[in-house]
Amino acid sequence: MASSDKLEKAFILFDKANEQDPNKEIFEGKEYAKEVLYAIRMTEKLTSFAPNASEVLQLTARCQHICRWEIARDSYEMNRTGYLTWRQDLKKFHAKKAGELLESIGYDQETIDNVAFLLEKKQLKKNEETQILEDVICLVFLEYYFEPFAQKYSEEKLIDILQKTWRKMSKEGQEAALKLPLSANSLTLVGKALQG
Repeated sequence: MASSDKLEKAFILFDKANEQDPNKEIFEGKEYAKEVLYAIRMTEKLTSFAPNASEVLQLTARCQHICRWEIARDSYEMNRTGYLTWRQDLKKFHAKKAGELLESIGYDQETIDNVAFLLEKKQLKKNEETQILEDVICLVFLEYYFEPFAQKYSEEKLIDILQKTWRKMSKEGQEAALKLPLSANSLTLVGKALQG
């Protein structure tokens, strides 16, 4: 995957912003700010899933959750409407934050607009790059976050979430998901979700 000096500078800026995350996660004995670790995982997954990804897609994957903790879920109503409003507001927030950082290192407006377009998940299933980004998001969720997430919910709810995740993915994304190193418990749930 090709990288430019500007891309590396953008990654450094994104990671610096995400280092302010007060939430921490230990991975392989090392402590990370939660959103820094998520950003690294997004980049690694994009590199393995779509090695020829464009610079715009590489930028977007790295800043997908930029400064997410600044807009807390519990600052919205704890129902479906509140959740959907929070998600929409986050997309716009991430696009604005990423745009400001990209502009500061000389990215042109077209690149900034294209990153915003992908961050806002526009034309899912129609736009190839939006779909690749969604596949990578789903793969990272399944590999790293589904297991701890699964401990909080009923089997019925988890199967519903897996089915929704599966529907968002492309055929290639689904094939990659079936090759992930999931636990026996997660694999059982995926199997049940796919039979439903």
